[in-house]
Amino acid sequence: MKADLHPKLNNVVFVDMATGTEFPTKSTMTSDKTKVINDEEYYVVSCSVTSDSHPAYTGEQRLVDTAGRIDKFKQRYGSLKARGKKKGK
Repeated sequence: MKADLHPKLNNVVFVDMATGTEFPTKSTMTSDKTKVINDEEYYVVSCSVTSDSHPAYTGEQRLVDTAGRIDKFKQRYGSLKARGKKKGK
């Protein structure tokens, strides 16, 4: 077998930016920030979405503002009644 074939695994803590929850684990990732947990040094990697904040895992539904898109569609295409066209012709 070849020596040094596999990448080095590092102690990494992934931090959810939305909730602040930390997930200490092993990864090949590194960063400039470090943090000491249980007398071991971990690289700190910030994540925008994790299982702690993603709606598929939390069961929370987040509302998306679609009113602007609907108004834009109506302005662009209007309704068939507003243009005086009859359905089917």
